[in-house]
Amino acid sequence: MSTASKAYGPLTTAPFGSIFRPARILVADKELLSREVVARKLESLGYICDCCEDSHSALDILAGHSYDLILTDIVPPEKGGVDFLKNILQIRPGIAVILVTSDVNIEVAVDALKHGAYDYITKPFNMEELSIGVSRALEKRRMILENQSYQRTLEEQVASRTVQLRDALGILEQTYHSTLVALSKALDSRHADSEGHTLRITVYGSRLAQALCMSESEIRVMEQGILLHDVGNIGIPDALLEKKDALDENECLLMRNHPEIGFRILSRIKFLEESAKLVLQHHERYNGQGYPQGLQGEDIHLGARIFAVADMFETLTYSRFSCTAENIESACMEINKMSGTLLDPVIVDQFLKIPQHEWKEISSNITKNAGLSKMRRIEKKKNGN
Repeated sequence: MSTASKAYGPLTTAPFGSIFRPARILVADKELLSREVVARKLESLGYICDCCEDSHSALDILAGHSYDLILTDIVPPEKGGVDFLKNILQIRPGIAVILVTSDVNIEVAVDALKHGAYDYITKPFNMEELSIGVSRALEKRRMILENQSYQRTLEEQVASRTVQLRDALGILEQTYHSTLVALSKALDSRHADSEGHTLRITVYGSRLAQALCMSESEIRVMEQGILLHDVGNIGIPDALLEKKDALDENECLLMRNHPEIGFRILSRIKFLEESAKLVLQHHERYNGQGYPQGLQGEDIHLGARIFAVADMFETLTYSRFSCTAENIESACMEINKMSGTLLDPVIVDQFLKIPQHEWKEISSNITKNAGLSKMRRIEKKKNGN
């Protein structure tokens, strides 16, 4: 007796393989009379049927034609019954399979169901049982395919939303970066003749970080820290920042507070927490003679050690918007002398391996753009805008 007839109620039929066409069924039965009777019954219910007499013929037909369901004899286990079922599903993964047997072997039936069969029917069977089994198998197949389609649609939507979210985060990140650049320019403006100063150090540091094989996320964190390294100057009086003469002892102590001021400001901002460490340590020195904590060697944040080299290069080469090949060469010699004392020798080594013309090109491009920006601001001020 069919498992379908046990599980379901009165006869219902679902003759359609899709909204647009009747279901196509392949009847594979070694008995001529049996397959012809079955085919005529199914055709009378609105299905399209084809017949064949053995498993080899069934596989050949399935390889060349698409079917919604196959109704087939169970191939005895010793003749590769499970393999036959696997071959069917490999050729037509979405097909519904109903197995027919005259030998009531529960173990074989259960094994077949475990490997993908939808149902099994034992001979002799009546046409009502057959109709119910076919109808329910096709309905189950329809639901499975609809679920798979839904899953694919859902995955596509998730992928699409992920791309949209990534794009939105990219825009947000770019906005953050632009804001930080603008803030760094505002900080630079508190010092005379420092146009482009922080941006040059940032790009120098980024180039060094690439040479040191840092990841993109690590470089981004470092760039944020360099752009904001002097944010603590907000807490330093303008008169002290603008003073031309040498600072006295008390003024030096006051000036040395700016890394900690900057750290306190940035550490409260979630996405700048890591960058805040660079801000706190950007005046530390490799030999431990820096401030505010007197850290030494690799105890200093890597970004801060990179900053130290980039900042020293900026200090040695910057002169009234002029960065010549001569002063770059001289700066490289001086930086080499500081290796192992003020500066990390590993980072200095990488710095010296980078061609000097790259440093000149970076400096020239940023200085040129900074100069143009300053000229535009002066012009706008003259015009009263």
